[in-house]
Amino acid sequence: MAFVYYNPNPTERRVGDCAVRAVSKALGVDWETAYTMIMFNGFQMGDMPSSNSVWGSVLRQHGFKRTTIPNTCPECYTVGQFCEDNPEGLFVVGTEGHVVAIENGDIYDTWDSREKIPVYVWYKDTDPVF
Repeated sequence: MAFVYYNPNPTERRVGDCAVRAVSKALGVDWETAYTMIMFNGFQMGDMPSSNSVWGSVLRQHGFKRTTIPNTCPECYTVGQFCEDNPEGLFVVGTEGHVVAIENGDIYDTWDSREKIPVYVWYKDTDPVF
């Protein structure tokens, strides 16, 4: 499990576009394509691109499913522990105020968010383990 610096933003901005970066990584597309898909869905839904339902709809359209983190110890389970529990697979994890892509136990982001508390997980080919 490692933190891997990942910033596909063409202007190298690091704040405010975490959902775009995570969707970019999860779908294997560039930042511009991820941004356009999210913006289009936001327009169709009449909602802002940063809304969980908007960027989540892009993942859903590409075969991802969402599940919530079990409520057994919501304050003590971290993104880092999720990575340890899931050393294989591609996931997009939502926390309070942040979204991060995780592939094969590694966090892909502009900063190390292992201490954040996950709320829900998007997955496609590999069911998450908790």
